[in-house]
Amino acid sequence: MSLLCPDAFLSPLAIEEAVARALDEDLGRAGDVTSIATIPDGTRGTAVMVARKPGVIAGLPMAAAAFRKLDPAVEIKGHVRDGAAVAPKTALLTIAGDARALLGAERVALNFVGHLSGIATAASEFVRRIAHTKARVCCTRKTTPGLRALQKYAVRCGGGFNHRFGLDDAILIKDNHIAVAGGVKPVLERARENVGHLVKVEIEVDTLTQLREVLATGLADVVLLDNMDTATLTEAVKLTQGRAVLEASGGLTFDTIAAIAATGVDYASSGALTHSAPNFDVAIDIEA
Repeated sequence: MSLLCPDAFLSPLAIEEAVARALDEDLGRAGDVTSIATIPDGTRGTAVMVARKPGVIAGLPMAAAAFRKLDPAVEIKGHVRDGAAVAPKTALLTIAGDARALLGAERVALNFVGHLSGIATAASEFVRRIAHTKARVCCTRKTTPGLRALQKYAVRCGGGFNHRFGLDDAILIKDNHIAVAGGVKPVLERARENVGHLVKVEIEVDTLTQLREVLATGLADVVLLDNMDTATLTEAVKLTQGRAVLEASGGLTFDTIAAIAATGVDYASSGALTHSAPNFDVAIDIEA
C-alpha cells in the first residue's frame, strides 16, 4: 500500500533529500553510539508506530524512508496512509528489521510524522470550520527552511490548498513592491508587460481605496486583502463583484476563520498552518 496521501503530490526526491539530511544531522560522525554499545550486532526487532491522539496523519513516507535508509531489508506494513483521520491508539506502521537501525531512525521518523501530522490536523480543522462556505484554506511561504515541499504536502493531506511554492511560480505584488514601483497602477502595468500569459498576478491591498485602484486597472487576477476586518472584507466582496479572485490574509485562527470565510472571499491564507501548528503526539514501541 502506498503511504502517500491520494490527493497530494510529493516528489520522491524531496523525501529522499529531507530524510538523508535529517539522519545525517542525528547520526553525526560516529552513529548511534548508544545502540552500538548496548545492542548486539544482528539483533532483530519489531516496532509499531501509534497515534496517541486524534488527528490527520502526514509524514509516513518520510518515516518509512528513514528506516529503509538504515536497513534496506526492513519490512514495513502501513496500517493507514497519509491523509487518514485517526483515533487515539491507532497503529500507523509496523516495522520489522535490524534493531540498531530501528533505534537509529526512530527519532527522525517521529519528528517527521509528529510535525507534518500536526500541520495536517490543523488544516483539517480549518477546513471543517468553513465547510458551509465556498472559501478554501491555503498556506503561505512561511515555512521552515528546507521543509517547504513537505509542509505544503501536509496541508493538502489535511484538505487545505497550497499558495505559491516560491518566488518563481506566481507574481505576488506586496506593499513594498508598490512603494518602490510608484503606485498600484504602475506596478501592475510593469508586471503585465514582463510576464507570460500563464503567470498569475496577485496584488496585496490593505484599504478599499487601493482595491478600487486595482479593479480600475483590470490587470490583477487575484487581490490579497491584508488584515481587513469582516465588515471591510464584506464590502470588498461587494465592490469586486467577481472581477478578481479574493484572498483574505492576516488574523486567521480557528475562532475567526468561519466569520472571515462567510464574507464571501474565495480563499483564506494562513501562515500559522505551517509555522505554528502544534506537534502531533505519536510514539514508537520497539520489541526485540
